[in-house]
Amino acid sequence: MEFSVDSLETSAVTKAQLADLLFEQLGLNKRESKDMVDAFFDLIAARLVDGADVKISGFGNFQIRTKASRPGRNPRTGEAIAIGARRVVTFHASHKLKDQIQDDNKPAA
Repeated sequence: MEFSVDSLETSAVTKAQLADLLFEQLGLNKRESKDMVDAFFDLIAARLVDGADVKISGFGNFQIRTKASRPGRNPRTGEAIAIGARRVVTFHASHKLKDQIQDDNKPAA
């Protein structure tokens, strides 16, 4: 099944646009479409909050990384400050996605 995103007005894809695509191309009603998109992102967020990796085959991996505290500097005043330890989300694209991106950027012969 092929999804068309030609109707996107901006370069960013929003949850509302994803729900509209489900509505238009799969025939779900608007409420079901919105609920499905929300449930998808809630599931991803919950797994990341729990510290689990999220792997989407053919797309990539979302991982939680713990960064240690480190010294920093306020760029406006130059004052030294401590940057606390924190957890961050990283994304690594799959080889399949990377190949698709490279194929789209090849110059026309």
